Amino acid sequence: MDALIVLIPVALGLGLLGLVGFLWALRRGQYDDLDGAAARILFDDPPNKDRTS
Repeated sequence: MDALIVLIPVALGLGLLGLVGFLWALRRGQYDDLDGAAARILFDDPPNKDRTS
């Protein structure tokens, strides 16, 4: 029972930390272009002109 005195504030603190991290990522624009990142993997990179083979 004494462990709950420690675990409940720790759990609330971690939840608050996760919420702050999510809001920070939301304001920094991490979730603005979800479809673009998914489609960008399908395209080839342009050829590198500096490559000597």
